[in-house]
Amino acid sequence: MSTFVYDGDCAFCTSCAEFIERRIPTGARVVPWQFAELDRLGLTEAECEEAVQWVGSDGSRAAGPDAIAALLASSGRGWRIAGAGLRIPPVRAAAWPAYRWVARNRHRMPGGTAACSLPQETRDRLYGPSAG
Repeated sequence: MSTFVYDGDCAFCTSCAEFIERRIPTGARVVPWQFAELDRLGLTEAECEEAVQWVGSDGSRAAGPDAIAALLASSGRGWRIAGAGLRIPPVRAAAWPAYRWVARNRHRMPGGTAACSLPQETRDRLYGPSAG
């Protein structure tokens, strides 16, 4: 079974995962990394803290917007089209900076809380220095 792994300590991430479970028909398991068998999935905590992760039933792996595209590709027709759109090179190139911006600011997103915010040093290490 394919697995989509997110940060269960982040309210924004959890809200997004709940949206996936309610609205996106996928056979993938959607699980917070804190409760996932990371060794079995071949993932590390550091990878999971950096971005959402996808581990396909075929062993394929993806992170960040590529993981989201893989999840969507495993879903119903309309969602598969959105996933294919996310894989178009110019869209994919724009998706990564957008994903990093959201990750850096997830505590400010709808459903986010101060607990979603990584320490500044960690944010800088993972996503580069913030502009403001």
